[in-house]
Amino acid sequence: MWVPWYLGQITLPSAFAPLDWHIHELLFGYVPAVVAGFLLTAVPNWTGRLPVVGWRLIALFSLWMLGRLAMASSALLPAWLVAAASLSFLVALAATAAREIVAGKNYRNLRIVVLVSLLAVAQIAFHVEAAITGQTVYAPRFGIAAVILLICVVGGRIIPSFTTNWLMRQPAGVMPKQFSRYDGATLAVSAVALVLWGALPALPAVLADAVSGVLALAGLMQGWRLIRWAPHRTGAEALVWVLHLAYAFIPLGFLLAGHAVMWDDVGAHQAAVHAWTAGAIGLMTLAVMTRATRGHTGYPLTAPLGTVALYIAIALAALLRIAAALLPGATVMLLNASGALWVAGFVLFVALYGPMLVRPRG
Repeated sequence: MWVPWYLGQITLPSAFAPLDWHIHELLFGYVPAVVAGFLLTAVPNWTGRLPVVGWRLIALFSLWMLGRLAMASSALLPAWLVAAASLSFLVALAATAAREIVAGKNYRNLRIVVLVSLLAVAQIAFHVEAAITGQTVYAPRFGIAAVILLICVVGGRIIPSFTTNWLMRQPAGVMPKQFSRYDGATLAVSAVALVLWGALPALPAVLADAVSGVLALAGLMQGWRLIRWAPHRTGAEALVWVLHLAYAFIPLGFLLAGHAVMWDDVGAHQAAVHAWTAGAIGLMTLAVMTRATRGHTGYPLTAPLGTVALYIAIALAALLRIAAALLPGATVMLLNASGALWVAGFVLFVALYGPMLVRPRG
């Protein structure tokens, strides 16, 4: 619905501006659903406890759906009710994950719950900003920052691990570097850069060069972090190389954001935002969902042609959306093409992976 609404071809009974609705539903609708899928699958592996099933799982899904309906019809409802409905899912998810992790005494993974809680705080800020000023400035930035940090943390675990598992079956060669002090330093610099970027509209203009420098440094460090995971050896298996391709949008986003701050370039700012969102978030979530679905339903851990096609569709959608921000003369054409590829990628996912999730284990 987003592209035709943005272009003025349709309307929704939403109290939010189209752009704010779009931002909210990606960051606080789509992302929490994927995070829930990841956490509810991973927590039993971390803790040895049974997974969340039955009425508790149905309740979580119902809260998520309630939030989507409330946001789409927010013009017909009180603002406090819309906020409460849309916030209920993240709060319930964080509480559920924390309860399972604490009960399993797997305390080191509580940091994932902290990042989920930060996303909930950003969502609260979104509704407060919208209610007070009628527009959202800081909440989307900090929401994006929380999700990118979450991908950096989780990606730092799964990408080198999955790559190593696959390369162990290949001829000897360079292997991915496991988590080290360098990774910790990269995460620390990236966190500082994202906090500064989030607060940028409130910072004095004299600090722009410093913020730009920290963003650029984070981009370079993240790029080297990715190189250390041996992406050049993953070309034969799409289920592995897609993780590296998705992560590559993170350093790209930092570098574009640094350029945007240095030169006060609105187009580069939008390009950075979509490198992180359409690129890193969109492709990484699909990469993890496809791999997890195949693994948990008994299918081989390899990507058939249809899966490769959906990866390519989402990657191209992200690249075209970045190009639309950088090439204002071609924005409408590129935006439509990007939206069509995005929808095509997710239609393919539903068509190929939906049946796997409802049939008996393969």
